[in-house]
Amino acid sequence: MSNHTFFNQLVKLMKQLRSEDGCPWDIEQTHHSLRPYLMEECYETLEAIDSKNYKELVNELGDVLLQVVFHSQIAAENNKFDIEDVCKSIVEKLIRRHPHVFGNTPVEGKQQVIENWDAIKREEKKQEGHDKLSLLDGIPKNMPALMRSHRLQQRASKEGFDWTNLDDPLEKLNEECNELIESCRNKSIEHMEDELGDVLFSIVNIARFLEIDAEQSLRMSANKFERRFRAIEQKLREQKLEMENLDLQSLDEMWNEVKREEQP
Repeated sequence: MSNHTFFNQLVKLMKQLRSEDGCPWDIEQTHHSLRPYLMEECYETLEAIDSKNYKELVNELGDVLLQVVFHSQIAAENNKFDIEDVCKSIVEKLIRRHPHVFGNTPVEGKQQVIENWDAIKREEKKQEGHDKLSLLDGIPKNMPALMRSHRLQQRASKEGFDWTNLDDPLEKLNEECNELIESCRNKSIEHMEDELGDVLFSIVNIARFLEIDAEQSLRMSANKFERRFRAIEQKLREQKLEMENLDLQSLDEMWNEVKREEQP
């Protein structure tokens, strides 16, 4: 069976699941009710990519594709659009935004490709009657906060609203950390929350300067913490010890032991 046939089969299956004699759960779903599933499948796909588990990546990409087909079927039932419209839209967009590939526009490197992409995108929005009042328009508010912070800073940077060198955002981080410390001393919950946010925003700025994805960097650190914590739990089980019965110094020594064991 060809890949194209499998895709058509998926579309037909989704239509059947949503039919009168289909699945009660699938029939009840709406664009809104499916939101958490789309987010979950995207995160699971990222996890498969990070772990380089390609067998799992195939499964997770399939789950993401299912969400696209699911939403398209719901829209088709309401005479809004269908899966063909979705495919047509992205095909036309890719051709339109790659004039250096599908047209006669010369480019000198990826930076010019990005600049052309942004210029074409702005013109598209203008023609659609969605001319932006702000350069920051169009950045989703429900994006992960670190990712959204990066996008906001990136957009502002394009207009020259940015630091000139790495020393500046580093100094800004030091300033924000001092303000956080001061708010902690004053025990002001409102100010602590505000200053902590400023610290995190400053860290994203530094990550952007270093061309590091802050979201990915934090995810790696979270995974590292989880891996080492689980290793400590395993050591405690082997020694028939309970974590709650050990002091912080003992736990810290175990942490360092696990850390050393990770070294090549």
